[in-house]
Amino acid sequence: MASEPALQEAALTELSALLGDRVTTSPAVRDHHAAGEAYYAPHPPDAVAFPLSTEEVSRIVRICAAHGVPIVPFGAGTSVEGNVLALRGGVCIDMTRMNKVLRVSQDDLDVTVQAGVTRKQLNNDLRDTGLFFPIDPGADATLGGMAATRASGTNAVRYGTLRENALGLTVVLADGRIITTGGRARKSAAGYDLTRLFVGSEGTLGVITEVILKLYGIPEAISAAVSSFPTLDAAVKAVILIIQSGIPMARMELLDEVQMDACNRYSKLDYPVAPTLFFEFHGTQQGVAEQIDRVGEIAAEFGGSGFRWAHKPEERSALWQARHDAYYACLAFKPGTKAWATDVCVPISNLAECLLETKRDIDGSELLAPIVGHVGDGNFHVCFMIHPDDPSEMAQARAINQRMIGRALAMGGTCTGEHGVGCGKIDSLVAEHGEGVEVMRQLKRTLDPDNLMNPGKVVVP
Repeated sequence: MASEPALQEAALTELSALLGDRVTTSPAVRDHHAAGEAYYAPHPPDAVAFPLSTEEVSRIVRICAAHGVPIVPFGAGTSVEGNVLALRGGVCIDMTRMNKVLRVSQDDLDVTVQAGVTRKQLNNDLRDTGLFFPIDPGADATLGGMAATRASGTNAVRYGTLRENALGLTVVLADGRIITTGGRARKSAAGYDLTRLFVGSEGTLGVITEVILKLYGIPEAISAAVSSFPTLDAAVKAVILIIQSGIPMARMELLDEVQMDACNRYSKLDYPVAPTLFFEFHGTQQGVAEQIDRVGEIAAEFGGSGFRWAHKPEERSALWQARHDAYYACLAFKPGTKAWATDVCVPISNLAECLLETKRDIDGSELLAPIVGHVGDGNFHVCFMIHPDDPSEMAQARAINQRMIGRALAMGGTCTGEHGVGCGKIDSLVAEHGEGVEVMRQLKRTLDPDNLMNPGKVVVP
């Protein structure tokens, strides 16, 4: 239920006095903030505010709280589970103008950024320091948004997710209070771990305005490769053996034959239309050479062939850009459809069974649904290409998605490895955590008693 129009008008008057032309009700701007990159129907906010500081975010939140107006934090808008839909209208807080790198410590390998800094911007700013930030979800997401959704991506197999790389946060709570969590120390036993509470909360507990992140030294040697496999089963078994052999992969991505066909066409590549693994190796010259030899041997055991190596930075960039463009390649592959991207994550020993059973479900349907995955950590994605107004296609996609989630949960996995819950996987969260969801609800009611922070996402109070 949307807030009362009179309250909206009163709130807008106060926000205009605070922000001037940095708050707008323009239909075009509202429509831009009505959805992420997902098939969900758009829900525009009533107004969009563009703060420049944590203090301004605090004042925006206080105004909204006083008038009972919902708040939806917004970064780059790249989420895929309806995470940024303004389901009850209200004010969208666009963080993109809070885009300053506030501090870099080369000695301590950490950095403090405002929430609107994007990962590419950060790495560009770090280019002369010999350091880099490795979490790479593909899209040039904001770091605040990445923290809010507990993002990961292609490098997670070696460097972990945002959860492992966020040292501390600055957060504006639902009543406008500003708190800091964590700190620059690499470990702490002081009180509850509030940083981990807000990382992954998707804006439902507070607005993240600053993030302290770990940095890493740029490896001495980096090399990438592509190899094709005769079957999906062979490719997945190669992945499992590589991980179990303890080879320190930086990236290991799987694309099924449908996704490879789409990527070839979209990115103008000429790889075989077959299940394919993308690899990247980081380390010393000798270490990378040893990793390459061992991975080559394992791949050959499972029929891997056609190894193509990319040693130069521009070659690696082209290779990984094609991988990152997989979503857009899907859209171009079947014009007129929308992409419903979903994901699960399972223990690595269950990856083959979960992925192959999902593939059989897809092959038994009438749908086009490419598979791509960060398989080094057991996470894979299905991109259903559907006509949203076709009830048959939607029913088939929902059924396959539910079977995939049920399968993953039965294997000790999770309903989402990195997309988040948003409004699309609330029921799946209950299936996964049971009574634990009631504890989440209690936390939500305590920190946001009026349910104003991104309502309708993650948990329903």
